[in-house]
Order: sequence, then C-alpha cells, then structure tokens
Amino acid sequence: MKRIFVFLVVAALSPATAIAQPYCNGSTQRDANICAQQKFEIADRELNQLWEEVKPLADARGIGQGLLDEQHAWLRQRDANCEPELDAGGSADHMFYWSCMEEQTLQRNQVLRDLR
Repeated sequence: MKRIFVFLVVAALSPATAIAQPYCNGSTQRDANICAQQKFEIADRELNQLWEEVKPLADARGIGQGLLDEQHAWLRQRDANCEPELDAGGSADHMFYWSCMEEQTLQRNQVLRDLR
C-alpha cells in the first residue's frame, strides 16, 4: 500500500513524460506495454485539459451540445477501433492497444486545439 501511495505522490508531482521514461528505456515486452500505456495517459490528460478550454468556448458560441455529442461519438469510435488490438492473444497486445489509443487521442487533441 505504501508503494502505491508513494507512486501516486511522485506521479502527481512529476512531469508526465518523466514518469513514462524509465519504462520507455526498458528492454522487455512488459516495459514496452507500460510505456505505451503511459504515453496514452499523457495524451489523455492533454485531451482533458483541452476539453476544459474548448467546451466553454463552444457553449458561448451555442455549439456546446453538438460538441459534447461529437465527443461522445468519438470516444465510442476510438474504443471500438482499438479494442480489437487486445484479441490477438500475444504478449504485445497491450502495447498495440495503448499505442492505438494514444494515436487516436493525439489526433483528437489536434481537432480540439483547432477549435480554440
């Protein structure tokens, strides 16, 4: 329990890229899987920050509900596109899944950036 708490505290205080770095320099499939997941988490945090900026602007323009509906549809599509990566049965499945999630999230982040 202490280890989890220490990790969470360090994670909260450290830049996201620094957290992913040790695993991204690893040489095992487990390291690659964790690295891919952490890269997705970085992109996902950016997505949430962008959403907090863009949604109020869209509300002020009268298009907030449309943007919200679009976001929900995009989330369902992203998940549906990436979930098949988990079905191959290999040790790299999670790496491919998280890489797919990261790639699609980074693309969505650009769309949201363009709405600012």
